[in-house]
Formats: sequence, C-alpha cells, structure tokens
Amino acid sequence: MRILVLGGSVFLSRAVAADAVARGHDVTCLCRSADVPDGARHLAWDRSTGAAPPDVGDVDAVVDVARHPSWLRTAVAAWPDAHWTFVSTINVYVDESTPHGTPATLALRDPEPEDRDLSVDMEAYGPMKVACEDIVRAGVERAFVVRPGLIVGPGDPTGRFTYWPARIADGGEILAGGSPDDVVQVIDVRDLAAWIVGAVEAGTTGDVDGVGPAMPFGDLLAQLGAGTVTWLADDVLESAEVAPWSGPRSLPLWLPRPAYDGMLAHDWTPSRDAGLRVRPLAETGHDTLAWLRATPGAVVTGLTREEEAEVIAQARA
Repeated sequence: MRILVLGGSVFLSRAVAADAVARGHDVTCLCRSADVPDGARHLAWDRSTGAAPPDVGDVDAVVDVARHPSWLRTAVAAWPDAHWTFVSTINVYVDESTPHGTPATLALRDPEPEDRDLSVDMEAYGPMKVACEDIVRAGVERAFVVRPGLIVGPGDPTGRFTYWPARIADGGEILAGGSPDDVVQVIDVRDLAAWIVGAVEAGTTGDVDGVGPAMPFGDLLAQLGAGTVTWLADDVLESAEVAPWSGPRSLPLWLPRPAYDGMLAHDWTPSRDAGLRVRPLAETGHDTLAWLRATPGAVVTGLTREEEAEVIAQARA
C-alpha cells in the first residue's frame, strides 16, 4: 500500500511509519524534520505556515496525528479519497471521573474549530481534537478515529511514564501518590502503531479508544520492578506542593481522586476486540529505560530525587 504519514519524525507517527515500512509498504512522511525511519521517503512540509502540501502522487491511506483544525482542513481537502486514520485522544470526552467508559457511552466536548495556542489555553486541546475528528468524518468516506490514552515507551517526548523505570532503577524508597488501588492505564507506542497499521491494511472505520488494560497503580509499579514503595495520600502531596501528572515537582501518573477516576480507566474491551494487542508492561519499562540511557537529552519529568526525599521526610515529621 501507498501510505502517507503526516508526521513521521516523532514518537507515535514515527512508530507508525517504521511499522508500515517493516511490513513492506510504500511510506511517505510529510514533516519538517528529515529524521524519519529508514526506508520511508521524506518530503518537507511545514503545516504551521499554511503552505499547500507537496505533490506526493496517489496514496491509498493517510495517517494523521495533528491537533490544529486548520491543518486537518488542508490535509483532508488534499487526499479526500484515501482511507484516513486520525489519531485523536481520550481528552475529547467531557467525563473524566467515570470508569469503564467507551466511545459508545461517553459524551464529547464541544468542538473548537479554531486553532488555539495550547501554551496559553491547555483546555483547548480536547475541543480542538473534537473539531479535527469532525473535519475528517465530513471530508472523507472511510475514516478510522483512534482515541489513545497515555502513550508510553521508547521515544516518549513527555517523560511521564519514563520517570518510573528511571526511578525504580535508582532503587531505595520510592514515593507514589494516592492509593495502590487507584486504577491507571497505558499503551506502548509500538503496540498502538502496529494496531494502526493493521487497521490501515484492513480498511477499518469507526471510532475506537486506543487503550491498554487498566490496572491498579500498585500493580503497574510492581510489574516495572518496584521494591519499597511509600504511598502518600492526595491531600498530603498537595500540602507538600507536589503537582499531579507531569511537570516540575510533579509525581507522574498520580491524579487526584475521585475527579479523575475515569481518565486512566477506560474499558479496553473495544480496543482488544478491534485487534489491539499489548506486550508485557515489564518489557515496555525495560525498553524505555534502555532508550533513556542511550539518548542524551531525553525528557524525564517529575520530582528530583532530592525533592522526593524532602516530601517523604515532611510527611513523617
């Protein structure tokens, strides 16, 4: 197949291009960076300028991960006859507190049809993705909309999951947030990419979450090899000025409950039934740590070891 990846140089789009090349497909990546997987053709396109796309010839399928509605309008108009896979997000859903949600049960946010600067308004992310989904469905006859949860693994530019294999490898007393029974959910980028390419080959259509099995946070850490773990409650972490999820002085994957009980607890049955297969979490952790150690400048967000020790000591004082 002639597959066009809008992107191809970073994380998921790169993994999709690499998987498609490995299966023998003719892959073209349209992006600014020429650092695309071996075997893929690169054509430069800076979508932020509003420039028309380069001529790529006939394509059978398009995979796009963009979040700007204007970018989707241009791309859909350029390749309306191809099979489209649009990578959206679970952030399109209004309800983040109810576990076991699916596309059939969860309501969407109101669409934001204009491009917004997420450094100014992070809340626009989900609504812009809703608008992008609508643009794809309205502009092409064959559309597969994938809504991933937290994507993890080698190459992760956010450093959220990466924090945990790195922290566990350092040993000693490990700080975790909330309760070991709090449910979390991740999907390895390579498993998600393989599923997307398989769906391209099959001509899959419809809307499906791209999520792995949900599990207790304590089980996730145990599968990554954690030893001694000290759990601190939400209010204790908040009083110590620890931020949830990501960023400076944060504890990644920790989310205050019950407000976010559903964010990392979607029902993965529809994903599984649609062909998504997941590797052991220990393998994801091992490979993420190996990538981190081999990649100078790789991002790791979260508490420093000194901050972690300070928070534990403060909680015991």
